[in-house]
Amino acid sequence: MTPAGAFPDSTKPGDVKASSKMGIPYRMLGRTGEKVSIIGLGGFHIIKKNTEEESIRIVRVAIDNGINFLDNCWDYNNGLSEIRMGKALLDGYRQKVFLMTKVDGQTGKMAIMQLEESLQRLQTDTIDLLQFHEVIRMADPERIFGSDGAIEALIKAKKAGKIRFIGFSGHKNPDIHLKMLQAAKENGFLFDTVQMPLNVMDAHFESFEKKVLPVLQKNNIGVLGMKPIGNNIILKSNIVTAVECLEYAMSLPVSTVITGCESLAILQQAIDTARNFQPLSNERRSALLARTAQAAANGQYEAYKTETLFDGTSRNPQWLG
Repeated sequence: MTPAGAFPDSTKPGDVKASSKMGIPYRMLGRTGEKVSIIGLGGFHIIKKNTEEESIRIVRVAIDNGINFLDNCWDYNNGLSEIRMGKALLDGYRQKVFLMTKVDGQTGKMAIMQLEESLQRLQTDTIDLLQFHEVIRMADPERIFGSDGAIEALIKAKKAGKIRFIGFSGHKNPDIHLKMLQAAKENGFLFDTVQMPLNVMDAHFESFEKKVLPVLQKNNIGVLGMKPIGNNIILKSNIVTAVECLEYAMSLPVSTVITGCESLAILQQAIDTARNFQPLSNERRSALLARTAQAAANGQYEAYKTETLFDGTSRNPQWLG
């Protein structure tokens, strides 16, 4: 029997570690054959209170320091996140990264329209990974895989060379992720990646780590961890530090941990944490879980699960198509 808080054999973090670049560990991205940095740069936060010049600098400093996984989305900051990241990827930077963005569209027409806009904003002919964004309703999988659903359109876009890999993202409930994976299986499709919240609080409440992560491992689907600090909400618990949050998430069998960096100082903290990273021992992991168990029990530090604050498509249903 595995001790409480210990890593079972199937979730040893070393299983997905591949190499390093400029001191940043790199891991395999599922079965794609790609290697990605253990830290991924979130696209939403590069805009926060920053000028265009500052946003571009954050992206380029991240790349110059060994981070190659870039996250974005069609709707982030009304498209400004993609526009600024696209400018940052000029002058040879595009060739150095694995570029991911997301679309909200669940119909073929809407998904392709958003994909084309993303390609223009990011100033690229091909997006390495395109994901369905905010799969947060039980009806979403049926829409995406149903009549006029977006999956067929993205498969065609992949064949046309506009995207290389397909995944999905969501933050609401692990059961919705499982339904999405089952819908794919029933339609003879296997996602390349899945993005989900993985952090010290998630382990205790409606846990993606416990429910979804084992399924992704079994099918060799690339695991993209997000919200390691929960938009800084987790830090308000005064129980864990930002570095502990990052270390916990990176110690899971993830390909990359996407974190928001709204300043060069926060980016440097993420870089330093990655360069100094050693997987948590079972003892340290158990201690972190014991420390956070009571605070995490009702989801108060995971508002993205319990409230609609993070649900852009709920406020803008027209984005779904």
